[in-house]
Formats: sequence, structure tokens, C-alpha cells
Amino acid sequence: MQQQKRDPMDAGNGRGGQKELEEKVLRTGLCTGCGACINICPYQTIHHDRTVTLHSCDLAQGRCYACCPQTPADLDDLRQKLYPETEGTPELGTIKGFFITRTADEGLRRNAQHGGTVTTLMTLALREGLIDAAVLTDEGEELLPRSMTITDPEIAAKMGKSRFVVSPTVAEFNRICRGDAAKIGIVATPCQAVALAKMRNWGEDASSRPHLRKVENGIEKLHLVVGLFCGWALSWQKLAALLKEKTDLSQVTGMDIPPSRYHTLEVYTHGETIRVSLDDVTPCVRESCHFCGDMTAEFSDLSVGSARLPEGWEMARSWNQVIVRTKRGMDLLELARRRGVLEFREPSAENLEKLKAASLGKKKAAANRL
Repeated sequence: MQQQKRDPMDAGNGRGGQKELEEKVLRTGLCTGCGACINICPYQTIHHDRTVTLHSCDLAQGRCYACCPQTPADLDDLRQKLYPETEGTPELGTIKGFFITRTADEGLRRNAQHGGTVTTLMTLALREGLIDAAVLTDEGEELLPRSMTITDPEIAAKMGKSRFVVSPTVAEFNRICRGDAAKIGIVATPCQAVALAKMRNWGEDASSRPHLRKVENGIEKLHLVVGLFCGWALSWQKLAALLKEKTDLSQVTGMDIPPSRYHTLEVYTHGETIRVSLDDVTPCVRESCHFCGDMTAEFSDLSVGSARLPEGWEMARSWNQVIVRTKRGMDLLELARRRGVLEFREPSAENLEKLKAASLGKKKAAANRL
């Protein structure tokens, strides 16, 4: 295949290949571990929570660079293309609706993260045939998550914990989109949702430029993106080393981060709750997270995070805040209401304003570090 001559200006315009990905993302510590560059090229792979280059590639331009969430892109233009008819806010992106919800299944609520809304929505989407495969994250060995494709809603209902360590979810999507699944749903962090948005836009963009060969990448099979609120993700190696000093990692059943005033990471084991100061946890945060300004997964159909309620944390920890961004997201949430699988409570005006303030704070902090 004829190679394209490299233009040194391309990388600054969001165009490049593996060489630019190595120089500007992997070697600088900016890789998020999202997996967007995995399973589209045999030369990239994931090792634990790190992206690794197995062999050099001299393509001048490629999807590995174009779809990486850390390479240059006009996100405002991308947002206008993907959400053309929905009003947006500078703090939270596109908003069609804001809700406080939790699963109606008390058993699921006990085992899920916070209100279990994400687990309920993905399970419902599978049961109703809105998707026929869901890319989810399951627990692996020693706190290292693993991405899995689930087609059975009963199995999906059992997968609802957060580990705060990145899982290469987009890599799993890249793998299964070439298979038999016709409608794929995915639970994604903000950086993963950006990667998927860039993938959706890439085909159209590539077809308009003769120097990029359009690849049928299966992105048309992406039917649902449920985003997760995210302040940061942790380095698996550093987190594992920290917690090994405090407990047997095989005994860890879950983790959570209460509101900022508690300044702690709660680690749940079979026998106790271990509280770790965020002063000890902060050094475990991935370098790339310090430059991320998206707290609420703005490039998704709907986004879900922990709630903040006037009754306090003990009540709030069993509820979720939900931002709906697309008609598809709203249709799914209203279906959950009709089926009775989600409970709703009226959000206060203060809920949304506090969320806006927190999101804006993350954007400012990221901008100041650039």
C-alpha cells in the first residue's frame, strides 16, 4: 500500500499516525487507557492498564491517532454535529433533561454502585432488544478491571461496581463491532465517550479527504452510550501497591468516594470498611486525568453519577443524578419509568447548580494545567 508523505503540521490539526500518537500521547503520560487505538491495528495492545506499541507503523495518518481522546479536536464542532437540535450549557454540555433516579430492585441496589441506575438501564436495553450486546466492565484479578461483552440481561444485572481504575472499554467495542452484534451499547467514562464520538465523526471526515482511506469500522453499530461521571481514574499499579499495605486485594468487594468534605476513599471488604485519605490516593491518579475537563461524559446519550441530596450522604449514596442528552437517552429513561424499574424523585434547582459548579471547577483546573 502506498504510504502518504508526512506533513509536520498534520499532528497539530488532529491528523497523524502511530508516530505522532507515541510522541504526543503515550510518551508524555497523557494516555487515558481508553482502548480506542486497540483492536483497529495489530501493532497496539493493552498491558494491564497501559497502552503498549508492539511494532512500528509508518502510516502518515490513521484511526489510532484520529480517534484518541487526547489528540487535537474541535469538540464544540463535534458537539454541534452529534447534538444539532439540543441546547447545551458551558458547564455540562448538551442537556435534554435532569433527573434523580435509582433502581426499584432493592437487591440490585444493595449490590450496585450508588443507585444502580446504570445497571438497570443496560439490563433494560438488553431485555427490550434496544441493544443486543453491552460492553461492560467486570472485576478482574487484584483490582484490575476487564472489559466484557454481555448479551444476557441477567448477567448484566450482576455487573454494577466501580473500581476507579480504567478499563480499555473502547478496545472491546472495536473487537465486537466486527462480529454478529448489530446494536451495541456501552458504558463509558468521559474520555471513552470522546473517543467514540471521534470515531462516529471519523468516517464522514475521512471520506471527504482523499489521503484517508475510509474504513468500515462498525461504528454504525453503536446504538447506546451511557456515560459515567468521573473526577479521575487511578493507576492500577499504584492503587494496588497502596491497598496491599492495608488489606488482601482478593477481599475487596467495592469502593466509593463520599463527598469532598470526607476527603476519603472507602474500600469495602468482606469484613470491614477501610478508609484511605485522599492525600494518599491522589498520587495514584493517572497523569492524563489532570488535563481532562469533562466530568459528566458530555458525549453520551445520557450520563449518570452519584447524587447529592439535602438529607446527606447516607441517603444520597443510594441515588443517582442523570443528565439526558439525546432523544435515544430520553426514550430509554422514560421506558424505565413506564416499566417501573427505576424510581424517580424531583431534583431541586440546587442539585443542577451544584453539579454545574463542580463540572466548571474541573474544566478550570484542567485549563490551568495546560
